[in-house]
Amino acid sequence: MAFPVDDTISKVISILENEVSLVAGISYELHEIKHELTSMRSFLEDADTKGAYTEGEKVWVANVREVAYDVEDIIDELMYHISRPQQSLKFTRLLQKIIEFPNIWLRHRLAIKLRKISTITKSIPERHQRYAVHHVEGVTVTLHDEPKWVRNLRESALFTGNEELVGIQHDKETLLRLLMDEEPRRAVISVVGMGGSGKTTLVASVYNTPIVKQHFDCYAWISVSQTYVIEDLLRGMIQEFYQAAREFLPKDLNTLSFRQLVETLANFLRPLRYVVVLDDVWNVNLWTEIKVSLPDGDFGSRVLLTTRKENIASSSFGVQTYVHHIQPLGKDEAWALFCLKAFSSNPANLCPLELEFIARDIVGKCQGLPLAIVALGGLMASKKFETEWRTVLNSLNWELSNNPMLEVVKSVLLLSFDDLPYRLKHCFLYCCIFPEDYLIRRNRLIRLWMAEGFIEEVRGLTPEEVGESYLIELGHRNMLQVVKNSSGRPKSCKMHDLMRELALTKSEREKLCFIHDGREPLRENGARRLSTKKCDKKFESWPCISRLRSFFVFLDTIDSPSSLYSLPSGFRLLRVIDVQYVPIRKLPDEVGNLFNLRNMNLEGTCIQELPKSIGRLRNLQSLNLFQTKVKALPRGICNLQNLRYLIVCHYNLELVDDFNYINGSPAPSNVRNLKSLQVLHFVKVNDAISRHVEKLTQLTCIGIRKEREVDERVLCSSIEKLNRLCHLMLMASSEDEVLHLDALSSPPPNLRRLNLIGKLGKVPPWFFSLQSLKALFLSWSRLPEDPLPYIQSLPNLRRLTLVNAYVGNWLCFRTGFCHLKSLILRNFPQLIGIVIEKGAMQSLENLWFSKCMELKMMPQGIEHLTNVQQISLTSVRQ
Repeated sequence: MAFPVDDTISKVISILENEVSLVAGISYELHEIKHELTSMRSFLEDADTKGAYTEGEKVWVANVREVAYDVEDIIDELMYHISRPQQSLKFTRLLQKIIEFPNIWLRHRLAIKLRKISTITKSIPERHQRYAVHHVEGVTVTLHDEPKWVRNLRESALFTGNEELVGIQHDKETLLRLLMDEEPRRAVISVVGMGGSGKTTLVASVYNTPIVKQHFDCYAWISVSQTYVIEDLLRGMIQEFYQAAREFLPKDLNTLSFRQLVETLANFLRPLRYVVVLDDVWNVNLWTEIKVSLPDGDFGSRVLLTTRKENIASSSFGVQTYVHHIQPLGKDEAWALFCLKAFSSNPANLCPLELEFIARDIVGKCQGLPLAIVALGGLMASKKFETEWRTVLNSLNWELSNNPMLEVVKSVLLLSFDDLPYRLKHCFLYCCIFPEDYLIRRNRLIRLWMAEGFIEEVRGLTPEEVGESYLIELGHRNMLQVVKNSSGRPKSCKMHDLMRELALTKSEREKLCFIHDGREPLRENGARRLSTKKCDKKFESWPCISRLRSFFVFLDTIDSPSSLYSLPSGFRLLRVIDVQYVPIRKLPDEVGNLFNLRNMNLEGTCIQELPKSIGRLRNLQSLNLFQTKVKALPRGICNLQNLRYLIVCHYNLELVDDFNYINGSPAPSNVRNLKSLQVLHFVKVNDAISRHVEKLTQLTCIGIRKEREVDERVLCSSIEKLNRLCHLMLMASSEDEVLHLDALSSPPPNLRRLNLIGKLGKVPPWFFSLQSLKALFLSWSRLPEDPLPYIQSLPNLRRLTLVNAYVGNWLCFRTGFCHLKSLILRNFPQLIGIVIEKGAMQSLENLWFSKCMELKMMPQGIEHLTNVQQISLTSVRQ
């Protein structure tokens, strides 16, 4: 993996183009190293595509990667020294003279390092040529080739006995119903799920059912896999269809051309009702190649395919399509399957009481993945003692990589990883930095990918949009378990436990990261990123600390409420500091020296103020102070020209239904200087600052609490000019002040979320124009008129939250709200009744009522909400 190389090349080019004085005398070395880096990038990408199979090849790749890391360190050190004079030594000529000699010494030292790197780089291919380490010409295989034994194992699912099938009865009934319904047109039924989820076993069970064989005139089972030859697939179908129909095979089948094979197959199937299984489809173009051979004779023929990829399953095949998502086994089903394999010699397959606690932990690691459950069950069948079981549980990472009995699990899961595009591989591996079962929020992950340089530039798209496409793709490939919000966008994600175990092995081998559980001592391993469960001064003596690019802390527990944590010193080249909810009370002033810092996540810490030196972090992209105690921002914050996210809001969750449940800090006086800012949330603005908001043309999200003297016409005029704005939160200065929003005649066209907190004299007339709005939050609006008629026709509204928004006695949902998924009503002191007429809110899934003390009955017409999954009532009259 070559993730540091692209960014390092960019830095070298930037240094050369800017003609920094410190570079004088080493420009030749920099030009040379730029060319070497370009070659390294190409080599590492080729190695990733073709694969390194021998130990010698693995060492070769590791050597090149290590040199790339060394170059990155040297270039970052150079950037560090370049940044220092520009920051602090430009004010007097005297200081310029003082540093002249050190600069000469520094240039000499860096030149020696660069020449040494150049020598090492040139010696690598010479050494490996000397020891004959190279791909043997003519037999190089690609990384995506599936081992034959894995394919054979998958096809053996056709012969699995019914007694070994657990937890698939409901899925089986669903597929049987789709296969044999009365639809005469040919249909494609896709079964989709992650590798090892039991797709093939389920489909084989359906395919082998006698009523299926009786229902169709002929049938065929074809294993497709990642590398296929279309002519071989067609020959396989001809052989199976002819055999099922008890017909003689065509002569010279092996010599027929593609056209002849298609013609033979189409002519044979045209008068028949057939079913064909295409197992393990990886390429969306397969259907284009194969559909001409599968005629639609209006006899009810079916194509049943299995795939790991959501985009293949949901493709438009030009025919009737169905998608069936295979779910993980439930806890009881997973336990039953494990016991069937692990305790087959025991009466009734019962687990011994002394092993049950550990056994259930092992089953939990599988997270309902049948392949893993079966493999681990087989492994544990030979282990009788508690110590053996505990050893496997504590070393599952090692077992997956080294135990031959788990090779099938590793191989099946790695097929999905190997199939990933080059850039997605390190985005996926990066997720193992987070603890097991950790729910990673979309925005947090994408900002980290950006800070690490993982996201490529795509013309016409922002890095955030590209990053979201990466996350969607990883979800579609079932590499990450993605949770979507009510609008269908990714909200968060997590890694399957076994995928994370494999990612950990690969990441540590490639020095992507080091996961420190706090129990073992830190060791020298050249890791570029550290994820730890402890934050103490011991890290300062760790030899790798000066090379770290990212520092994460995920505390299991806080020792005591008075525990004081501080960041260790010794960091120089950090890109990321992520200490979310670590009780750090103060940042050292030295943090301003971290010129390389892109992302600083201090969410939930105990920090009360930021050091003034933070204004020197010219590369900082994201500063997250959510739920901290910071009440004011230093003036230097406006020097951060690359800042894209400034989040300073604090929510008091104990006052969630009160007006003052959200607070922020005053906006910096020169906020207009932050030209790159995308998110500004949540700040207090005075009249002078409100006039500058329109200068922040890149804003997609802004949260504002206006001071009393703010001219609302000016503020509305500024907001109108923010054409990229997707999320607007606007709060009055007090609960008695009225928000006058009539001046906002034309709200931003792409507005998707709107939060208004404060009294509204009337419903703003521009509500009708919010055609893109997906979420609306009205708090303490205390409208004298029913707001529902103004918003019921909004075509994309998915979530509606009303908190003390209406002073009337009745709310009536007469019509509309056709796509609304969630409705939340809180703190309505005068509401006595709700009416839901037939046809309103037909898509509603979640309904919450809270603190509606005068509500005397369930909503009239609630029986019309046929899609509701959850109704919650708290603090309402019974």
